Amino acid sequence: MLTEMSPLLKAASAGGYAIGSFSVANMEMVLGVIKALEETKSPGIIQIAQVRLNYSPLELIGPLMVAAAKNSSVPVAVHFDHGKTKEKIIQALETGFTSVMFDGSHLPFEENSKVTAEINRIAKSYNADCEGEIGCVGGSEDGSENIAINCTSPEQALEFYNNTQVDALAVAIGNAHGNYKQAPKLRFDILEKTASLVPVPLVLHGGTGILPDDFRKCAKLGIRKINIATATFDSVEQSVRSAYENKKIGGYYNLQTAEVEGAYRNAMKHIEIFGCAGKA
Repeated sequence: MLTEMSPLLKAASAGGYAIGSFSVANMEMVLGVIKALEETKSPGIIQIAQVRLNYSPLELIGPLMVAAAKNSSVPVAVHFDHGKTKEKIIQALETGFTSVMFDGSHLPFEENSKVTAEINRIAKSYNADCEGEIGCVGGSEDGSENIAINCTSPEQALEFYNNTQVDALAVAIGNAHGNYKQAPKLRFDILEKTASLVPVPLVLHGGTGILPDDFRKCAKLGIRKINIATATFDSVEQSVRSAYENKKIGGYYNLQTAEVEGAYRNAMKHIEIFGCAGKA
């Protein structure tokens, strides 16, 4: 069933677990993630970032994502991730997305606060939720940039929340988009202090490659939404590659099955780690 993000994150806060927010790029990936959520009776989020729209146009992938959530037997929110422009964010809201994120982490603090607050007001007019970001997560969503990590200031995070009233806040604690060359050293001290100050659920971007125990510690300390993108894409590619190598592709539908399986296996792994199985 299609739902807003807020109730999922509030329940996660009460239960001490995190919700997986899985990036998707086509129907097969959507099917794989939904299959995993339904089998494990988990609430979940499916998302797409604005930078991915050159490959998966919003006017095509968006209605598919919303329809999949509506037809799911478990609560699923549909999220527009790393929105860069008001135009695309509004398009996502018009399509039926139940939450949007404005990524103003590259802007000066005052401008990030101002634009995020405006996006939040727009989202509320659609009865949708809004996520903001303070600090700068390393790398970039599509791997095209090598952006340095700028860890979140807990005090500035509180000021940002007071300025914007967002429903969820993405923080930078040593995490980065894409594949890590080695396991990151997360700043749990920053996370713990931020969670003690900011009264809304916190979000972790750049989840691919973070160790399972670190994920669990993040959930214990206040992270309620964890974005998984690169791991999903990698799992789908590996699943297809393995199917070809093992002579399991005899036609298009075998290829489609391999894609679904890759997204499914990746979602199943992270659902177990995040502790959200059985919480639907």
